[in-house]
Formats: sequence, structure tokens, C-alpha cells
Amino acid sequence: MTTRDSSSGLDSSSMDDQPSTKRTVSLDPEPEPGPGGEAWVDNFNRSFRQVQAVLDRNRALIQQVNDNHQSRIPANMVKNVALIQDINGNISKVVSLYSDLSSDFSSVFRNKDGDDKPN
Repeated sequence: MTTRDSSSGLDSSSMDDQPSTKRTVSLDPEPEPGPGGEAWVDNFNRSFRQVQAVLDRNRALIQQVNDNHQSRIPANMVKNVALIQDINGNISKVVSLYSDLSSDFSSVFRNKDGDDKPN
């Protein structure tokens, strides 16, 4: 189940006017019988929390970049270089986390399909 909560009132002039979007991902699978049947759910939830933490950090960094840019103070513009590098690094982390999630998700269902086939 995926739920989205977003505001209206888009104005592309600045980030302050962008709607805030809150996404909640919930996996409600049937736990598999036996030990460790819910381990993959815990791994997915942990990964999604990591992704969300990085995205939240990027949101704060982007706001700081915007504030620095609007101030037009040369020292703040110099600070933006490091902030933008942090944002780029965080984007790489998100890509890596989603790649790992995709592989893990495929493995879970590939293994599940293998378990369901008669011998």
C-alpha cells in the first residue's frame, strides 16, 4: 500500500512555494512460516527508512542552497559548492539504496517462485 499526501498551490518561482509531499510505504505481506519469514520485510523497511532519511537531508541542503543563493553574499555562494557536492553524494547513495532494494526484491520473489514450483 502506498499513500501520498500532497498540498496544492504550485508556483515554480521558488522552492518555498513547492508543495510538500509525504510518502509512506507499507508492506503488508503474509509472513512466511518458519524462522526468519519476516526478515525480508524488515530489510525493506530499513532500506526505505534509509532512503527517506537521505531524501530529507537533501531537502534541507537544497533549502540551504536556496537561502544562500538568495542572500547574494559571496561567502554563502562559496558554501553552496560544498552543499551541492553533498547533495550529489546523497543522490548517489539513494541510487545505490534503490539498486540494492531492487535486487533484494527480485531475489525474494525469484526464491519464492522457486519454492512454489513442484519438484
